[in-house]
Amino acid sequence: MIKKKYKTTMLIIFSLLLFSLQVISAQSLPLMDTIIMVDPGHGGRDSGTYYQDILEKDLNLEISKVLVEELTKRGAIVYMTRKRDIDLSSIYDSAKKRGDLYRRLLLIKEKKSDLYISIHINWYQDTSLKGAEVLYNTINQNNKILAKSIMNQFKKELNSTRSIKTTDLYMYKNTTTPGVLIECGYLSNPTERNLLQDISYQKKLATAITNGIINYMKKKDKINYIIS
Repeated sequence: MIKKKYKTTMLIIFSLLLFSLQVISAQSLPLMDTIIMVDPGHGGRDSGTYYQDILEKDLNLEISKVLVEELTKRGAIVYMTRKRDIDLSSIYDSAKKRGDLYRRLLLIKEKKSDLYISIHINWYQDTSLKGAEVLYNTINQNNKILAKSIMNQFKKELNSTRSIKTTDLYMYKNTTTPGVLIECGYLSNPTERNLLQDISYQKKLATAITNGIINYMKKKDKINYIIS
């Protein structure tokens, strides 16, 4: 009888410990097992926008690498469409840009990504324009939820005054995987140009994006539960 009570007590303790570990894991690793594709825009022959010798493709890659670190810390499984200065087009592609974008889409699908984040940097003739912003395509209803979640964090953590926008660019209208295009700031704005090259600001950007994704996952699950 005593032996049976001991086993029951130990089972209860084990269950409580397991539950506690699950709670701790959910709090410290809110993106556990979420598969995310980080897509540094441009690369190789395609520099993107630029200012003198400051190239968008290089900043996109730097920011993406910092973002990968932040997402991984929160439990996500993270892949990148490129880890160095290359484009993904094939020697057989007659349209190199389209080939590059097509292979980025293939990687998103191949890795069975839960979502993707494309990192870019803006440029405009009016050098006073500044601020990170998020663009999305309406092909998936979750895209707008993700865009809003990240944009809210940009406003809260980076004081951005921008708003979400829709985009009809090739890459974003040709995948049903949830995802957004992030313009991290304006290379044409002198102040923001300096910030975008600063590792501490890059970390702020990555943190804001990560927090936006975490909030999105919570909202998405609630909405999908209500719909189902």
